[in-house]
Amino acid sequence: MTDEIQWLVPPASLSLSGDEPFTGMPGTTVRDFWQFALGDLRMNNARGYLAEFLVGKALGIKDLKRVEWDSYDLLFGDITIEIKSSAYLQSWEQKKISALSFSGLQGTRYHPRAPGDGMDPAGRRFNAMVYVFCAHTETEHAKYDQLNVLQWEFHIVPRSVLAATGLKSLGIAKVRQLSGGPTPWAELASRVTAVAADQRRDDDSPWWTQ
Repeated sequence: MTDEIQWLVPPASLSLSGDEPFTGMPGTTVRDFWQFALGDLRMNNARGYLAEFLVGKALGIKDLKRVEWDSYDLLFGDITIEIKSSAYLQSWEQKKISALSFSGLQGTRYHPRAPGDGMDPAGRRFNAMVYVFCAHTETEHAKYDQLNVLQWEFHIVPRSVLAATGLKSLGIAKVRQLSGGPTPWAELASRVTAVAADQRRDDDSPWWTQ
């Protein structure tokens, strides 16, 4: 008989205001760190977080916070949503604007209490009911406004349609075809709800205990 594992369960995360000081670092606050890590929203990681935030706010999700290791990015009621982002302009020098492309459409679910290494034995799969592709469309740095939601295109594609393509990555032309065109930011909630109507989710039950 093996000893029962004593799980290290973290408490719920606290919301920081940005004014919290670092201990032992006079005059340094959490806001200073945020400006260091997320001061340029053109950076790939920052842009991805921003896209998730924009969609989450459009959906009216309360207490909106990222969950780093979840198998999907947002939960809207019982609708699981994956967010993908891309942009023409980057935070480095470019010979030409980047192609709008989206990868990582499938992922392997993880749960720390699953047997073995914690990974879903089913392997890589489409883990969300709805996929929202967010494309920042500005092509001139002089006009780039990282806080202007009108510079984004939002494309909504149901999992069944995405899975039927058999593709691991998509360019913007294919995304526009699959989505039927962009959805305005203010209409994302109604459109996501409509698209999810006939989509199922694979993680209703605790798959890691089966």
